[in-house]
Amino acid sequence: MSDPPFDCVVVGGGPAGLTAAIYLARFRRRFLVVDAGASRASWIPLSHNHAGFPDGIAGTELLARMHTQARRYGARIERGQVSAIHSDDAGFAVHLEGAGALAARTVLMATGVIDVEPVLPDLFQAVQRGLVRHCPICDGFEVTGHRIGVIGHGRGGLGEALFLRTWSDAITLLTLGEPMALDEADRRRMADAGIRAVEEPVVEVHGEGSRIAALTTASGERLAFDTLYSALGAVPRVDPARPLRPRCAADGRLLAGDHQMTSVDGFYAAGDVVADLNQIAVGMGHAAQAATGIHRRLLQKEGRI
Repeated sequence: MSDPPFDCVVVGGGPAGLTAAIYLARFRRRFLVVDAGASRASWIPLSHNHAGFPDGIAGTELLARMHTQARRYGARIERGQVSAIHSDDAGFAVHLEGAGALAARTVLMATGVIDVEPVLPDLFQAVQRGLVRHCPICDGFEVTGHRIGVIGHGRGGLGEALFLRTWSDAITLLTLGEPMALDEADRRRMADAGIRAVEEPVVEVHGEGSRIAALTTASGERLAFDTLYSALGAVPRVDPARPLRPRCAADGRLLAGDHQMTSVDGFYAAGDVVADLNQIAVGMGHAAQAATGIHRRLLQKEGRI
């Protein structure tokens, strides 16, 4: 266990965790960021909707800039994997895989989510080239007028397909053989929006040069697209927090209240792991509120305000 306890252990080194690091460092707090090196932001080839970067910025470059800024103020960021978090007399014990435990007065969870990916060859490269996308809020503008295939089913898949109608009227919903599981009202909404549903499995992916050009279904139909979106959902990285039993939303993400504190006293959450809009800007805002709330909480406990 660390001695004395850290003022805060930040779990996660994505945009939310690094924003918290910048704030906590400038608040002159003793803290540690534990980064597993698996930020979802690192998959972003180029973001054009992040304010302040009119020519866009790659996820890896954004993370590198934030690392530099945090370290400039003395932030300590270390690679590691948190396996479990327990409450104890110091506040919390943060257990690291193969490296013992850290004592912390507060904890900020910024572990994000893991996208449920479609089974496609060379997925990472396809994402990097913008051929498979996950976030129409982030990059729907870039696919204006494209032939779009949305991989998903049920109301979640339909909801994303309807949202993408903002930019294109050529949208096909691909269930990869899963049942649509829609009622008549939903099917009318789909028909009224001109969205076609293909409920067969995809048996072949066709390349054209360096891109995915078409998919062939089990019946032999060849479907051509300019862009594919995955609407299969995401799994929140909440397992380390399970011993604390924080309140969660129906999708498993953490519920946060004032200053991003969860239902567990002294345990905060920021970014995509929180039940909110999955956007870098939102995660950074969460982190700013959480870090400031943590600092004020500790000032009060120290009798300084």
